[in-house]
Amino acid sequence: MQNLLAEIHPSRWSFLWDALTTISMRLCAAALILVVGWWVARRAARSLNRLLTRQSRMDATLRPVICDMCLWSIRVVAIIGALSQLGIQTASIVAVLGAAGLAIGLALQGTMQNIAAGIMLLLLRPFKVGDYIDGGAGNVAGTVDEISLFTTRLTKADGICEYVPNSALWSNSIRNYSRNPTRRLDLEVEISVRDDVDQALAALRKLAAADPRALENPAPQVMVARFDDSTAVLNIRVWASIDTFWDMRWDLARQVRQTLNNAQCGLPVRTRELHIVQNNDTGESAAARLTAATPQAPVQ
Repeated sequence: MQNLLAEIHPSRWSFLWDALTTISMRLCAAALILVVGWWVARRAARSLNRLLTRQSRMDATLRPVICDMCLWSIRVVAIIGALSQLGIQTASIVAVLGAAGLAIGLALQGTMQNIAAGIMLLLLRPFKVGDYIDGGAGNVAGTVDEISLFTTRLTKADGICEYVPNSALWSNSIRNYSRNPTRRLDLEVEISVRDDVDQALAALRKLAAADPRALENPAPQVMVARFDDSTAVLNIRVWASIDTFWDMRWDLARQVRQTLNNAQCGLPVRTRELHIVQNNDTGESAAARLTAATPQAPVQ
């Protein structure tokens, strides 16, 4: 072994030393680029987070997503720079990563749809954290707790937590009950057609106007919606703030029956007249008249 090393020409030793020195320098440069890139990425993400926190109009859900995108963008640039220092052709790496990303995207179409839908929901913001929404073709309803890239977390009215894929929300209409500050209350009541309709309208209009939670503009309205079998259907329309909407809804539903009783308008009774016509030539009895009364369910 010693003879073999002794036979190596000094120029070859110089070449080996230069190669090791070059590789060591490249490795140190690559490691330095990675360390500096990771440090710069963390500092930039923290600075961006503080900047976005001071922006009052910035959604709390959108802020961590933007910070993560900034963090990993700088890290990817650092990784590519480190690979270039090692003599690796970054163009081929980018091409391979692009092809791999395309294959992964085709294999995970549903997941990519959720990511795309999550980005659109975070950018366009049809709803925000704390809003009560109804979406997913009417199958999803609840208060928004969190919006992520893949799913949206809701709390239903009965306290149950529900995770909804973002694509299910984005591909269907979304009804946001918390976006507007006011909301119209529609309450239908029924009275008998034999009662005084004008007196019932005046009593219900007075009831709606007396509620302090009812907005004066637009003013409350009471009207005849339609006539059914032996009943007149009245509609109460009152505008209220979304904070007091449901309390006023339950109170009006409870008070409307007593108000109609005071106006001498009782519960309607549905009646139907049945005419039985028989042929007199067959010797059967003449036409008989039968009136059937069916009590109506109490007004909700």
